[in-house]
Amino acid sequence: MTPTILRVGPYRFFFFSREEPRLHVHVECEAGEAKFWLDPQIELARNYNLPQEDLARIRELIVEHEQEIRDAWHRHFGS
Repeated sequence: MTPTILRVGPYRFFFFSREEPRLHVHVECEAGEAKFWLDPQIELARNYNLPQEDLARIRELIVEHEQEIRDAWHRHFGS
Protein backbone atom coordinates (compact mmCIF):
# COMPACT_ATOMS: atom_id res chain seq x y z
CA MET A 1 0.00 0.00 0.00
CA THR A 2 1.35 3.45 -0.92
CA PRO A 3 -0.95 6.16 0.35
CA THR A 4 -0.60 9.52 -1.37
CA ILE A 5 -0.29 12.21 1.28
CA LEU A 6 0.31 15.28 -0.86
CA ARG A 7 0.34 16.40 -4.49
CA VAL A 8 2.02 19.62 -5.53
CA GLY A 9 2.44 20.34 -9.23
CA PRO A 10 4.08 17.29 -10.83
CA TYR A 11 5.12 15.77 -7.47
CA ARG A 12 3.35 13.00 -5.58
CA PHE A 13 4.41 12.50 -1.96
CA PHE A 14 3.71 9.09 -0.46
CA PHE A 15 4.69 6.37 2.02
CA PHE A 16 5.27 2.67 1.57
CA SER A 17 3.23 0.90 4.22
CA ARG A 18 5.78 -1.78 5.05
CA GLU A 19 9.11 -0.12 5.06
CA GLU A 20 11.56 1.00 7.71
CA PRO A 21 10.26 2.83 10.79
CA ARG A 22 12.42 5.96 10.46
CA LEU A 23 10.27 8.93 9.42
CA HIS A 24 10.67 9.57 5.69
CA VAL A 25 8.70 10.36 2.56
CA HIS A 26 8.93 9.23 -1.06
CA VAL A 27 8.35 11.64 -3.92
CA GLU A 28 7.81 10.81 -7.56
CA CYS A 29 7.23 12.67 -10.79
CA GLU A 30 7.64 11.86 -14.44
CA ALA A 31 11.44 12.24 -14.29
CA GLY A 32 12.03 9.83 -11.40
CA GLU A 33 11.71 9.30 -7.67
CA ALA A 34 13.47 10.25 -4.43
CA LYS A 35 13.32 9.40 -0.75
CA PHE A 36 13.88 12.01 1.96
CA TRP A 37 14.48 11.48 5.67
CA LEU A 38 12.61 13.82 8.00
CA ASP A 39 14.40 12.73 11.17
CA PRO A 40 16.69 13.80 12.63
CA GLN A 41 16.65 16.44 9.86
CA ILE A 42 15.37 16.75 6.31
CA GLU A 43 17.91 15.19 3.97
CA LEU A 44 18.02 13.20 0.78
CA ALA A 45 18.17 9.46 1.40
CA ARG A 46 18.04 8.19 -2.19
CA ASN A 47 17.64 9.63 -5.65
CA TYR A 48 16.41 7.73 -8.68
CA ASN A 49 17.07 9.90 -11.76
CA LEU A 50 15.78 13.26 -10.52
CA PRO A 51 17.84 16.29 -11.54
CA GLN A 52 19.19 18.63 -8.88
CA GLU A 53 16.57 21.29 -9.72
CA ASP A 54 13.77 18.86 -8.87
CA LEU A 55 15.52 17.73 -5.70
CA ALA A 56 15.92 21.33 -4.54
CA ARG A 57 12.25 22.07 -5.23
CA ILE A 58 11.12 18.89 -3.50
CA ARG A 59 13.20 19.72 -0.44
CA GLU A 60 11.56 23.17 -0.33
CA LEU A 61 8.14 21.55 -0.50
CA ILE A 62 8.99 19.12 2.29
CA VAL A 63 10.11 22.01 4.48
CA GLU A 64 6.92 23.91 3.63
CA HIS A 65 4.67 20.89 4.32
CA GLU A 66 6.73 19.19 7.02
CA GLN A 67 4.04 19.20 9.70
CA GLU A 68 1.44 17.89 7.25
CA ILE A 69 3.78 15.03 6.27
CA ARG A 70 4.56 14.24 9.92
CA ASP A 71 0.87 14.24 10.82
CA ALA A 72 0.07 11.92 7.90
CA TRP A 73 2.89 9.59 9.00
CA HIS A 74 1.52 9.34 12.53
CA ARG A 75 -2.04 8.80 11.28
CA HIS A 76 -0.91 6.10 8.87
CA PHE A 77 1.56 4.27 11.11
CA GLY A 78 -0.11 4.98 14.44
CA SER A 79 2.99 6.26 16.18
